[in-house]
Amino acid sequence: QVQLQESGPGLVKPSQTLSLTCTVSGGSITTNYYFWSWIRQPPGKGLEWMGAVPWSGSTFYSPSLKSRTSISRDTSKNQFTLQLAPVTPEDTAVYYCARSDHSAGPGFDSWGQGTQVTVSS
Repeated sequence: QVQLQESGPGLVKPSQTLSLTCTVSGGSITTNYYFWSWIRQPPGKGLEWMGAVPWSGSTFYSPSLKSRTSISRDTSKNQFTLQLAPVTPEDTAVYYCARSDHSAGPGFDSWGQGTQVTVSS
């Protein structure tokens, strides 16, 4: 059973870079048809998909965040990372990594537990 775990700083200053890593166990990030996404949920708001890196290594981003977002992966460590810059207090949210199987239709079948990131000076 695949497991995902987010890690990174819980506090980031405005104008700086938010960096998070998702470590995957129990499955490879290069397995065909799986997409590996970053999703966030600001306080009192719904889930927002930020972007993804599929098994092929290409990347996809939400149009609203594309100019500030970068997703990469390290296949040797079975990890993928999120960078968001520059951040503002509006980027305060719980950040999740998640997996979707595009051979099985829409939806996410595995999630990390989420990590709280607060943007504040």
